[in-house]
Amino acid sequence: MSNEQKPTSRREFLRSSAFGLSAVLGGLPLIQGCSKESGQEKGAPNIGTSGKKLKSSYLPITDATPIILAHELGFYKELGIDSEKPVLIRGWAPMAEAFMAGRFNLTHLLAPIPIYMRYSKGFPVKVVAWDHINGSALTVGKESGIKSCADLGGKQIAIPYWYSMHNIILQMIAREHGIEPVIQSKTAPLTSKQMNLFVMAPPDMPTAIASKAIDGYIVAEPFNAAGEVLAGGRIVRFTGDVWKNHPCCVAVMNEKELEDKEWSHKVIQALVKAELWALNNVEEAAHILSKDGAQYLPLPEKIVKRAMMKYDLETYGAGSGTGAIQNPDWHASRISYEPYQFESATRHIVEMLKQTRVDGDAAFLKALDPGKVHKELMYTAGVEAAAAALGGLGQFAGVNSASPLVREEVIKV
Repeated sequence: MSNEQKPTSRREFLRSSAFGLSAVLGGLPLIQGCSKESGQEKGAPNIGTSGKKLKSSYLPITDATPIILAHELGFYKELGIDSEKPVLIRGWAPMAEAFMAGRFNLTHLLAPIPIYMRYSKGFPVKVVAWDHINGSALTVGKESGIKSCADLGGKQIAIPYWYSMHNIILQMIAREHGIEPVIQSKTAPLTSKQMNLFVMAPPDMPTAIASKAIDGYIVAEPFNAAGEVLAGGRIVRFTGDVWKNHPCCVAVMNEKELEDKEWSHKVIQALVKAELWALNNVEEAAHILSKDGAQYLPLPEKIVKRAMMKYDLETYGAGSGTGAIQNPDWHASRISYEPYQFESATRHIVEMLKQTRVDGDAAFLKALDPGKVHKELMYTAGVEAAAAALGGLGQFAGVNSASPLVREEVIKV
């Protein structure tokens, strides 16, 4: 699509998005573009060191910015890495399955998914960098009756995946308001103190609130901005205003890839460089990601820019705005970038997961030691080396330059 294309209207959005919603509700395939040419055959990971290609995948969300930009801006190529164009996948389950099958040697996943992969499934995943910080929100339909988080009782709320920061933070909010998260059929009755949760692919969420199929959703950008502009939705809380500068998506590799230290460290360096570039070139990054640019995301530039840049008190403050920002003194951003995997955050994610309701058997969480999880799951040497080569971690958002490898988690529901 050219840059001359007219902006998507709300009516056009609803019409063109109808297939997306039916795909989720009808169980149609969620993987797009994973041909033999774009990825390996199932069960045949490419882990050799000679002539290895970087094969990556992404969901169409701003969380994927570093993986996309590192390829699109030629950062992999600069370091001698032969990279294929990142492959679009529409849901977290197929993304995780494709990665574990060896179709990709780099992808981004919701921060809690690697915990599930390693400790429930026994898969040797390593988190090689945080992809970004913040970048998500709770958006509700205009006729949902939800004016604030206190109104979530009796409502149907979609999340992108059970093992997600979205589920963790949403349930933190619910507990604060005395609302019980439940997992049941959407036709089953709810009390005024219960909130029903279910998984939906992010691209289908704005359509679902516009059609009143659900009351709201919590998800990554740009689908909150799309919910505002195209579906008449209202953002009632930014997740980065609940948990200051929290990680959301992380970049992961198979542990075996790290045996080739030279290759893997170059990949990580390209990712870290892409984060720094995105931090300092937000408007250009939004253009590249949008369908008016390199077409990695299915939305026009004006919506992607809103998703990456609009964070003002007039629109979102606790006074005349929607109340999405309760902590303006944090000076947070709607989305920002910091690649280092802080141990304090890993520990808190593990602790919060133990209190979070998920579908399926989560008994493995009880035995997890947060410190051990950080040591076994997080590979920090690549980020440390990359940041040093680029001028230090102090250049990134939310980092204390005096003590760049340590931080305190700040949470205020």
